[in-house]
Amino acid sequence: MRRSGQAAAGGVPAVFLAAVLAAFSAAGGQQRITEDFCSTSPGAEEQTGGLSENLDFIQPDTLLYGRPGADFGKGSTAVFATDFSQAKVNAPLPETFSWAACGKKPTVRNQGSLGTCWALTAAEAVESALLPQTRLVLSADHISLQNGFDIAQDEGGDYSMIMSYMADFKGPVTEEEDPYGDGSSPQGLKAAVHVGEMRLLEGMSADRIRHMIYRFGAVQTSLSMDRTRTDQGRSFYYNEKTCSYYDPVTELLNHDVLVLGWDDTYSKKHFRVQPAHDGAWICQNSWGAGFGRDGIFYVSYEDANLFRKGGIAYTDVRTADDADHVLETDSLGWQARQGYGCESAWFAGVFETDSPQMLEAAGLYAVGPATTWRMVLVENFQGPDSLSEAADGKNGILLGCGWIENPGFYTLRLRWPLSLPAGKRFAVVVFVDTPGTGRPVAVETRKDRYTDTVSLDGRESYISRDGASWERTQTAYRTNACLKLYTSDT
Repeated sequence: MRRSGQAAAGGVPAVFLAAVLAAFSAAGGQQRITEDFCSTSPGAEEQTGGLSENLDFIQPDTLLYGRPGADFGKGSTAVFATDFSQAKVNAPLPETFSWAACGKKPTVRNQGSLGTCWALTAAEAVESALLPQTRLVLSADHISLQNGFDIAQDEGGDYSMIMSYMADFKGPVTEEEDPYGDGSSPQGLKAAVHVGEMRLLEGMSADRIRHMIYRFGAVQTSLSMDRTRTDQGRSFYYNEKTCSYYDPVTELLNHDVLVLGWDDTYSKKHFRVQPAHDGAWICQNSWGAGFGRDGIFYVSYEDANLFRKGGIAYTDVRTADDADHVLETDSLGWQARQGYGCESAWFAGVFETDSPQMLEAAGLYAVGPATTWRMVLVENFQGPDSLSEAADGKNGILLGCGWIENPGFYTLRLRWPLSLPAGKRFAVVVFVDTPGTGRPVAVETRKDRYTDTVSLDGRESYISRDGASWERTQTAYRTNACLKLYTSDT
C-alpha cells in the first residue's frame, strides 16, 4: 500500500429541480451486483461474506488524485446555501499566474526526516486559502498524528485521511498549539478553522485544473520525487540553477507538493532533460526555504507523474464558529464505494442528540463527478419503514436537492437552521445518483491495518437500492455509510 510522503524521501452548469427529481424517481427496480470487488484492493483477502457483493475499496493512490429551491414543508422554504458548480472551462486564462504573486504564498516548512509532506501540503493549502486577510501557520503534526488512522508519521498518508480529518473538525489547529516534529500531539485541541469542501481533481485535464486553481486557489497533488532525484550530482530530473524538475518516466507517486499556479512561457531549455514544449506548473515544496527559490520550483507540464492521479482543492475554508458539534455515522470517512450495480442508491443515517441543538449543515461525499443528491430528514425514526416513507415522499422534511460537479467532500449548509430536540432519535435519508459507477455510496469499513480503528459500535446506517427495502450496513456488510451533521447549541 503506497502512502504519499512515505519515508520522507522526498461554465457553471445550471441545476434544475425537475432534472434532479427525474433522476430521483428513476431509482427503483435495480438488481444487486454480485461480482467481487477488485482482487488487488488492499485488504481484500481479509473480507468475507456479503461485504464483497456490493463494495469497492478505494485505493490510496486513487485518492491522491446552482442551488435549487426546495419545499421545506411546514409552511417555510429552505435551500442549501452552497454552490458546488465548477469554473467555466472556456473562460480565458492568463499565460502566467501564481497565487504567490497575490499575497497567498503560505509559510515554507521543512518536513525533515518524517513522511509528512502530505500533511504539510494540506496545511499550506488551507493557509493559502486564508491569505492575505488571515495569516495562520497550521500544524502538520496534528494532521498526521490526530487523524484517527493507525499510522505513524514515517509511513506517509493519503487524501482519504485528510478529508476525514477536516470533515470531522478534528482540525486543523495552529502550529503554536502543536509544534512540528516533537513526536507528540496534545489531545483536546479545537480546530482553528473549518474546511467544509474538498474537491478531488481526478480525471481532470490540465486546462480544467488551471481553472480550478484560478477560481479556488492553490491545490495539492503528488509526483515522483525524492532527495536523490534532486541532488545535483546524481539527478537527471532536477536543475538546481533554474529550480526546474522534469521526470519523463511514469513512476511511483511518493511526494506531495502545493501547486500555486502556472507559466505557459517557461522555457523548456530550463530543464535538465528537455521536454518537447515550454510550460511549467509553479509549485511549493516542503523541504525548507533552501530548496528552489524560497521553496518554489517549476515542474514541466509534461512531467509523467504530476497530477497523474489528480489532486485535491480546499474550496470552502471558514471560521470555526459555524458549528459546535459533529454528529456522524462514520469516523474515518470514505474508504470504499457501496451500491447495487446501478448509478443510484439510497442511504440513511440515524442520530440522537444529548442536548437541544440546531442543525446547521450536513456533510456528504460525492464518489464521482456529476453527482445528483436529495436529502430528507425524518423527525421521529421508527425503523426502516419510516425511511421508506421518507423516500416515497410520504413523510419527512425535504432539506434540499442539487448537483455536485466534482468528487470529494461537501458541506451542505442550510439557510435556516432546524431545531433538534434532545433524546429523540431521527434520521437523514439521502438519494445519490453518480453516473458511471455501480456503487455511488461512500462507506467506511475496516479494510487494512491503517483502518483498524474503524468501529461499528453505536453506529446505525442503512442502504437501499430503491428506497423501499432497506439493509442495515453494520450487520449486512460491516460498513458505516458516510454522513455527517453539523449542529450548534441552541
